[in-house]
Amino acid sequence: MKTLRSYLADFVSLLFPDLCRACGTSLVTGEHLICTDCRYHLPYTNFHLQADNLVAKQFWGKLPVEAAYSMLYFTKGGKVQQLMHQLKYKNQPQVGNLLGSLASIQLQASATFGQIDLIIPVPLHKSRLRKRGYNQSTHFAEGLTEKLLARVVTDNLIRVKATKTQTKKSRAERAENMQSVFTIKNPDQLIDKNILLVDDIMTTGATLEACGAVLLQVPGVKLFIATIAYTE
Repeated sequence: MKTLRSYLADFVSLLFPDLCRACGTSLVTGEHLICTDCRYHLPYTNFHLQADNLVAKQFWGKLPVEAAYSMLYFTKGGKVQQLMHQLKYKNQPQVGNLLGSLASIQLQASATFGQIDLIIPVPLHKSRLRKRGYNQSTHFAEGLTEKLLARVVTDNLIRVKATKTQTKKSRAERAENMQSVFTIKNPDQLIDKNILLVDDIMTTGATLEACGAVLLQVPGVKLFIATIAYTE
């Protein structure tokens, strides 16, 4: 028998329906942030099953990465773009946590990613962090800990220089834009660690490459990379 509280909840949901962050349809009881249909039909890459996937190939000859992965394909106007927009610009950090949780299920099934010690999100500059209020990559990292037995570290890899948006830059311009942007605060804490570096979207990989190059200066570090989405 339904209680008064449940009736009130149903009434409120009629007036203010909770919508799927990917497709905009109303969520039903038991659904959270993303509807069941979208969860099953998002454009998953399955890169966790393919060592020489498109993300890994981006770093060949540039950075010695143990393994690299993106969970979803990003296409302009698609559901993944809508999710990224909600995550970054609509004050929906919980979308990052959910996507991290979904990615953790895939990575847990991969022997390659099973030995991660630390998860480090690509940091925002303090000015952008202050404006947005949160780092979307940190929320993705936190979601990953649902299945990965690793600790999220947000205060060691530091962005010391603010950069302009990378959106309309070529690969060469992106790489130049990322020079001398990152530093490590306490390298001793990273010695001999397997580090999973995470970001939201992988395009040319210039930001990840800049972060990874700094992390790999620490003795014994093995570098792994994961992002929510990949776009060519």
